This record gives sequence, C-alpha cells and structure tokens, in this order.
Amino acid sequence: MVSTAEAMEVIRRGADEILTEEALVKKLGGGRPLKIKAGFDPTAPDLHLGHTVLINKLRQFQELGHEVLFLIGDFTAMIGDPTGKSTTRPPLSRDEVLENAKTYEHQVFKILDAEKTTVLFNSTWMSEMRAADLIQLSARHTVARMLERDDFSKRYKGGHSISIHEFLYPLVQGYDSVAIKADVELGGTDQKFNLLVGRQLQESYGQEPQVALTMPILEGLDGVQKMSKSLRNYIGITDQPEEMFGKLMSISDDLMWRYFELLSFKSLPEIEKLRADVDGGLNPRDVKVLLCIEIVERFHGRKAALAANDNFIARFRQGAVPDEMPELNLTSDGNGLPIANLLKDANMVSSTSEALRMIKQGAVRINGERIEDKSLICASGSSEIYQVGKRRFARISID
Repeated sequence: MVSTAEAMEVIRRGADEILTEEALVKKLGGGRPLKIKAGFDPTAPDLHLGHTVLINKLRQFQELGHEVLFLIGDFTAMIGDPTGKSTTRPPLSRDEVLENAKTYEHQVFKILDAEKTTVLFNSTWMSEMRAADLIQLSARHTVARMLERDDFSKRYKGGHSISIHEFLYPLVQGYDSVAIKADVELGGTDQKFNLLVGRQLQESYGQEPQVALTMPILEGLDGVQKMSKSLRNYIGITDQPEEMFGKLMSISDDLMWRYFELLSFKSLPEIEKLRADVDGGLNPRDVKVLLCIEIVERFHGRKAALAANDNFIARFRQGAVPDEMPELNLTSDGNGLPIANLLKDANMVSSTSEALRMIKQGAVRINGERIEDKSLICASGSSEIYQVGKRRFARISID
C-alpha cells in the first residue's frame, strides 16, 4: 500500500486542478477505498485518445486501490450537454444512447480493470424521480449561479436562446454524485462548473462534498486545437494499428512530450530519462517510436504494435516516405482550405482538376490515411503530412 504522499504524486501527474488537495489528502488518509466517479455521455460510438486522458487517470486510481464508478449518462444524453455550445444541442434518441453505450463499455476496458470497475447508468435513479422531486432538486440551485457558467453567460449576453432543460444538465450530473456518494469526480477542464455543482449539491443533501479533479484537454495531431473528430486531428482507439502508429509518428517532437505525460503509463522518472537522452543527441524519432508501440499495444496487443512498427520502418525509412520533406505554410480565411485547392497551392498538383482526379484514384493521403472525400475541408490550425502518388510529400500547416 503506497503512502498518501506517494498517491498524491501519482494523482497530480497531468492533472489541471484538484479542488481541493487538502480534502483529497484527508480522504486518502481515511483508510478506505474511495469512490471515484467519471461520467460519460454516449453521444458518439467511438472514443479517441483525447478521451483516454481521463480514463488513464481512472486506471491510476484503480492501481492505488480505489473503486472506479464509470457512469454512463444515458439519461443526461437525452437532455444534451450544453457545455461549450453556442446553441442548444439536440438530444439523442433512447436507441442511439443505448447503442453507443454498449460500444463505450467495450472500449474502456482496454484501459480499465473490469473487475475493479462498476458501470452505472444514471437513468437507474433519474427515471424514478417524479416531477415534484425534480422541482425540489432545481430549488437547490439558482439562476444567478447557472449564469456564472461561461458558455451560458456568453449566450445570454449575446442574445442566444438558452432552453430551461439545459439548466437541468449540470443539476442532474451533480445529483449523480449525490446518488452514488462519490468521493472524487473527474472531468475535463470544460466540466469544472458541473463538478462544482456536484460538490454543492452533496453539501445540500448533507454529504461530504466530493473532490473535483479536472484533466486537461489533449491537443490533436496539429498540436494546436483540441483532439476532435470534426477537426480531423484525432486518433481513434479503434483505428487500425498501422493507422494509429502512423498518426502518432506524425506529431511534432514538442507535442510528443505532452502525449508522454498524458497518455503513457511510463513513470515520470522514465520520461525524464528519455528527455535527457534526446538532449544528449538521441534522435527524437526513436523515442517517439517507443510511445507509438506503447499506445498501439494498449489497444491492439504487442504483436500488432511490433508489426505496425515494422510497417512504418518499411514505409518511412526504406524510401516509401522520405525522412525529410518540404514544410509549407498556407493561409486560409479561418474556415480552412478545400483539399483540391490546398494541393494546388502547395504545388503538389498542377491544377485542382488533377487533384480531384488523384483523389478519385485513391492516390491522396493525409498522415498515411487515404482520402476519398473530394469536398474535404482541411482545418485551419492543422499541420499534417500530405501525399500525392508515391513520391510527392509535404508537411503543410494552415494558418
């Protein structure tokens, strides 16, 4: 059993904020396994590495001997999480929620220990709540406090509508902590307000308030914007081994250390040793390979990870893709660039017609992934490796 000081060192790693550290130290010293809560709305069927930053922290709590409560927000998903939204988000249907929830359960156990994880659905208690109960819950919070939340405040001041049901979302998420008597709740930095509502509601119901631990939002492959499928800068945990390996190898040397901190299970001293080796002359690419093998192995097994490494060596080090290539910066109006225009502006094709023809022939790739959508818009802020045919390569950044 590790000491409280050692446990805190593990928990602090990569964390953005712990509210409060004093309360967490007290809970850790209580001599009992803590209930560690993290809620996930099954709004999409697939997870990417950005999601796993939080799941990795849950695994660390498991290794420290605590109980992970993996809460699937099937009830709240039908409300629609308003966090960070400038307009009301459409809720999901019941069938969509349940289908996505099944996929989530399968994926998270590639990281979490299933025997030390309790999967819960918040519809279990919320579906039993009567209208009068929900009104009483609403009475425990104020409109003024709700409007302290940044996204609500901006929408209100900007004259954009806020539906009453959106105010229910943080209340229901907070009540989840009451229902399961959570000791610690984890969330991204964008969930801080909701986590604090949980603390306030627990106090209101006479419980000891949970500790709110926020994790940073992981940057995507471009190193600038958060990892997101809509921005095409993501690495899905269901990506094929070769695709996952190639995407990870495409990140910058600086971003590599961020990924080591938030995604790797190597200890901090091990990572510092790798930094020192690079400072001493070791090629950063060789260190990046270690990260790639570790991540691919986590989701696909050791054999697949080593095969992906061999495939990468064959393609990147034996002439299929050059170690050195042109690096270009293109400017957009903030809305990105159409793929055909980008390839022409980068002098990788002679015309947009040729670009469209090459896409149709399957000869255009981004970070090793074949592109089939001729209307694809390449996002502003991205920095990716583009390939046309077998010999034309360029790393192109879009301002």
